[in-house]
Amino acid sequence: MTIINRYILSRFIRHTALALAAFVSIYILIEFFDKVDDFLEHNAAAELYLYYFASKTPLIVSQVLPLTVLMGVFLTLGGFTRSNELTAMRSGGIGLYSIVAPLLIAATILAGGNFVLNEYLAAPGINNANYILRTRVKGKAQPLTRRDNLWFRDDNDLYHIDLVVPEKKLLHKISVYRFNDTMQLQGRIDASNATWHNGIWQADTATVRRFSTTSGSLISEKVIPAFTLPLHKKAQDFTAAANAGNQELNFTQLRHLSRRLQKEGLDATRYLVDMHSRLAAPFACLVMAIVAIPFALQKNRNINLALGISISIGIGMAFFIIQSTLTAIGYSGILPPWMAAWSADLLFLMLGMFFVLSTRE
Repeated sequence: MTIINRYILSRFIRHTALALAAFVSIYILIEFFDKVDDFLEHNAAAELYLYYFASKTPLIVSQVLPLTVLMGVFLTLGGFTRSNELTAMRSGGIGLYSIVAPLLIAATILAGGNFVLNEYLAAPGINNANYILRTRVKGKAQPLTRRDNLWFRDDNDLYHIDLVVPEKKLLHKISVYRFNDTMQLQGRIDASNATWHNGIWQADTATVRRFSTTSGSLISEKVIPAFTLPLHKKAQDFTAAANAGNQELNFTQLRHLSRRLQKEGLDATRYLVDMHSRLAAPFACLVMAIVAIPFALQKNRNINLALGISISIGIGMAFFIIQSTLTAIGYSGILPPWMAAWSADLLFLMLGMFFVLSTRE
């Protein structure tokens, strides 16, 4: 690595680290004021504040990293422009693309790091944060976070649910093993699907079997339409974790669940959109770096640092608004999942490349 590349990267790392610390601090501060009433209302212990926000920090870092890269590239190149260091570099025979290449390589590495952060830290972290807020602070029952092959006990009944689709309040392939007080099997209920309606879990049809508690032999078997499951858990017990928009699921889990849903003939659109978003979101780091380059190279001295930062934040906000809108359209099924997840990246990438190529050497 040349001296000039080390110099460029050192400035970029310094600016990016400062921007990351600022954005994460602002995010945590806003989150604190949003959640502090819940902690105070339930007299939560002081360490729960720390555990909650520490658990959410990986997700926060992942979400603000593209904007942080945008700011880092802008401050680095913008500082070179204002101090005439960029002019000196180019006078020394260093081309524009040689100057920005270390920044693009660094942005690519950060994009890969962002994916790893999402895959191994952000998803478990938000899961733990939800547990702290719901169970340890509010004292509610721990939500059922698994989406497939779910086993749990409800009174004397043992439930097995093959798939849970929280956003549709749907349970798929349910088996209920009913035991008496001495834990002897006395019945079994099987239903293909059950939906939450008017405070009950309603199955279209269910096969109800009764067994002898002494011999274990089958006594009776009936197929009952419009059967109400004897399940005391409410829909929110399954949807509590899903309300965060599948944030507690990483790319591998989303891919697994989407394949399971498709195999069972269920709608997997939301999971497919979120799965592609787990790849598209880290790639936004590289996109934001490319978009920042032409704005940072403006020679107009009237563009001061404050205005430049405002422009950067405006670009970042525009990106995330477009990305959120396209994701919502993808959830509705209007756009294919991959297009809904990647369109914002591709759109800003083309705009950034156009402005970069339009910049004179």
